[in-house]
Formats: sequence, structure tokens, C-alpha cells
Amino acid sequence: MKPWSFVFVADIQVGSPRSFRYAPAWVENWRTAREQIIALNPEVVLVGGDLTRDAWLDAHFYELEAIKADLDGLPMPYCVTPGNMDVGNKHAERQGAFDNRDDVANNMSSERLQRFCSLFGPHCWSLVHKNVRFSAFTSMLPGSGLPEEAAFWAWMEAQRDAPRAEHHVWMSHYPLFIEAPDEPNWDMTKREEYHAWYFGMDEPHRSRILDILRETGADLYLSGHVHCRKRYEVDGIVFDLGPATCFSQWADRWEDGDPALGFMRYEVAEDGIHGAFVPLREVSNAQGYGPGGHPKPEDRDYSIAWEK
Repeated sequence: MKPWSFVFVADIQVGSPRSFRYAPAWVENWRTAREQIIALNPEVVLVGGDLTRDAWLDAHFYELEAIKADLDGLPMPYCVTPGNMDVGNKHAERQGAFDNRDDVANNMSSERLQRFCSLFGPHCWSLVHKNVRFSAFTSMLPGSGLPEEAAFWAWMEAQRDAPRAEHHVWMSHYPLFIEAPDEPNWDMTKREEYHAWYFGMDEPHRSRILDILRETGADLYLSGHVHCRKRYEVDGIVFDLGPATCFSQWADRWEDGDPALGFMRYEVAEDGIHGAFVPLREVSNAQGYGPGGHPKPEDRDYSIAWEK
């Protein structure tokens, strides 16, 4: 078979000047990445979550509608999985170490997930393109206790018996782990562990998912969320933590982590799947306004919005 390619891009976080905060640099970075992706002409584009800045908030559904229209304009098919900025964070039962956010209120809800699915389709999906099976799931569902979690696990277990392709690529927004599959569950109430908790998945869900990856012949697992590129290999499966296009973070977590902005291009050839980082041609420094992170309601001042 003639070699062909697909692209993985994540954490574009396109916002709006109608918001209480706006980062035009991130919008310009996505436009640059979009032009570069079109020029590369991949057969499939995978979008690994955080399509928007704030669509997880009820008043910002328009951000999802806007990025849906943008992606629909691509000249090649695309597939998405939601990120926490689209539907809410992984489940927290208590407040974490930082008081400038409300961790419990930021949990993904059924309503937030359903809004996303109303535009982009099922929260779990699998399809085959040529000799590759692509599978994706909403990584905030494991341990959430939401009604959708039972359907998620039923779907995951069913993948064990799905027809095999030559290769199997999995995608989620959250990485399966931060340091190693057997790492402990990080303590969100400790400042030094909070971000590891925030970025990764917890046991026992992590081991159950990894077992399914092994049994379904996974070659490659793609994730975003961390905004810092890093690669692991476990049991013959490559785990690629992808770069962001909006902004970098966690550059000091690993000696071999790369916070450079861009996306990944993968070539499917006779001898396997080969990935290459594509840096943004240029990075915008346009200035915007408003707070970062996950601000509480009292910190969201819509009076400063550039557009009303």
C-alpha cells in the first residue's frame, strides 16, 4: 500500500472576543496550524480535545458552534474527542490545593457532554481508514459516576471483539498516565501533586483501559491536555503526549519534554507508523485580556469583552 498520512492536533483553545477573556494569539496560532495542515494534505485530521477556550461554560456554547464551522471547512475529513475546556474537567469529589478554582463545580456534567455530542457525535467512536483503526473516547468519563460512564465501559469492553486492522490508533484528551502506568493516584489536595492529578487518569480505570489497549492491538495512543510533547513506550504501545497550538506549559516536568507549539504528522508505511513534530511556522504574540486557568464566577468580568 502506498504510504499515507494523518495529523494529530490538540489544545487549540479558540475563544471569542465576546468572552470575559480572550487570547487572540491562540486564534492566530490555530489559523497558522490550519494552513500548515491543509498544505500537508493528510487523509485524516484527528483533533484531540480543547477545541475551545470556554465551551464548558453554559453561556459559551457558541464557541463550539464556531469551531465546528471552522473544522467543517477543512478539505479533508476530521474526527474529534472532547477536552476539559469543551465539557468540563475529570471528576473531583473535593476541592484541590488551589483556591482560585472550584474543582467540584468544574467537573464534566451530562449536560456539558451532551451539548458537545449534539454537534460532534458520539463521545466514543471507532472507524477504519485503509489499514488503520482509529478509536477515541472521552477521558473525563472514567470515574465520573455520570450515567454515560456505564455506556462508555460497555463500549470499551466491546472493542476487545472489534475486527482488527493492521494498525490501531487510540485517542483521548487526557494522557493515560504522567510518569508510568503503575504510578500512584496523585493527591489533588497537595500543591506538589495537583497538576499531575489534573493532567492524568486514575486507577483502577487506568489499568482497565491499558488492558483493553493491549487486547485490541494498539500501536499508538495520542493525547493532549499537557501542552508539552513527550513520548513513552509501554508493552509495544507508543504513547505520544501531543503538543498544543495555543500555549505551552509543564516544560520543567521532564528533561526530554518539548513545549514547542505545533502538531504531529504521522505517516503510515509498510514498516509501521512514523510520527514527526511539525512546529508552527510562526507563533503569535497578540495581546488579549482576562484571567487564565479556571476562574470562579466572580472573576469573570464580561464588561471588558471586546465584542458585546
